[in-house]
Amino acid sequence: MLTKELITKILERALSNGADFAEIYLENSYSSGIRFFDNKTQQSIAGKDFGIGIRIFNGTNAVYAYTNDLSEQALLSAADAVSKAEKGKNNIQVMDLTKKEIGNIHPIQIYNADVAKAEKIEFIRRINQAARNYHQDISQVDLTLSEAKKNILIANSEGLLVQDERNYTRAMAVVIAGSGTEKQSCFDGPGALAGFEFIRSLDPGQIGYDTAHSALKMLEADYAPSGTFPVVIDNGFGGVIFHEACGHSLEATAVSKNASIFADKMGQMIASEKVTAIDDGTIPNKWGSTNIDDEGTPTQKTVLIENGILKSFLIDKLGGKKMGMESTGSGRRQSYKFAPTSRMRNTFIAAGTDKFEDMIASIDYGIYAKKMGGGSVLPGTGNFNFSISEGYMIRGGKIAEPVRGATLIGNGADILKKISMVSDNLALAEGMCGSASGSVPTCVGQPAIKVDSIVVGGRN
Repeated sequence: MLTKELITKILERALSNGADFAEIYLENSYSSGIRFFDNKTQQSIAGKDFGIGIRIFNGTNAVYAYTNDLSEQALLSAADAVSKAEKGKNNIQVMDLTKKEIGNIHPIQIYNADVAKAEKIEFIRRINQAARNYHQDISQVDLTLSEAKKNILIANSEGLLVQDERNYTRAMAVVIAGSGTEKQSCFDGPGALAGFEFIRSLDPGQIGYDTAHSALKMLEADYAPSGTFPVVIDNGFGGVIFHEACGHSLEATAVSKNASIFADKMGQMIASEKVTAIDDGTIPNKWGSTNIDDEGTPTQKTVLIENGILKSFLIDKLGGKKMGMESTGSGRRQSYKFAPTSRMRNTFIAAGTDKFEDMIASIDYGIYAKKMGGGSVLPGTGNFNFSISEGYMIRGGKIAEPVRGATLIGNGADILKKISMVSDNLALAEGMCGSASGSVPTCVGQPAIKVDSIVVGGRN
């Protein structure tokens, strides 16, 4: 890491042409992964990366540069470059850089580097065995065990000097069932801001069994009907719809430009009173959590929607300047190669009081979306379409035959108002979210919810 003297010199150089704020972000990261495919270990890769990003503000204008050359000459040259790109009238000096100690709410029990490679391979081998033993039509199993360790330092001209360490561990499984020319797949990807203790807490046999079961169910399924139906969307990854169709529209990146359907809706009823939505970066060891965000602001729990009323946006430092609001600790970035912007962390619809069984019983004819797949959304409008990776018909208040090929089509703001039941079985699921500041770990989540009507694309 850099000396305090050099940090001060870089910040002063960045401010030298009149910027009103300067910041550096230093990162040293290590990642590794083991891939198990076609019944054997195919890859075992590792890599390191390090570098620094330098950013200035002049009012609400920002300039960002980065380099992986940490020589004093290169760093001062980068500071000069951002300084000259945005000239202001002020000459603000750097405040005293007193290092701030932060509490670690995401403790690591077992560092991945301390675990033998043989144990890691055995874990994914057991997933492979359980999946392949499930049924003869399981044709392929693709597994990855990934690890990452990131050390960061953030300093700025307001006097902030803070460091943090982040450790990520994740297992990913793709299981394919095939018969003739037909193929169906299922994905599972549990992960945590934790060490190898997280992997040891998982049941590899259950992961293999469940993914194989889902893939085979969809292989045997008929195509879903099309039309407008009531739909029950299950917990966990079902929250991807809220994340994509609504969550991104609550980020300052969109709101500050009036490019969000919710930009002027603060304090208004934007969802069913059944809906409370939260973005929380403080959940211990959760995949989307941190101690601080990538601007050095302590992470926090942010209530976005409370009983249907819009209460907050997700705000980074620059977005806050544009909106006249304080940061919510939501400034995130993939690495030093990206300037931070407002991003989600662990974003979910909070648990309600309804029962899953009552939701199903309330529907005479509809769709049960047990697992959601990928999709797309237009952030400016909230219009979306998402595939159902594992779905079932609901007939006479009971879950009936499996169906495949179903797509949910709608508008995020509209769907929020049509949620009539929210169950008590909240669960979160891990993923990677891509946006302007790169790809970052996030959790999506919800309890099972009932949407009274939604367009389902299928086959008539």
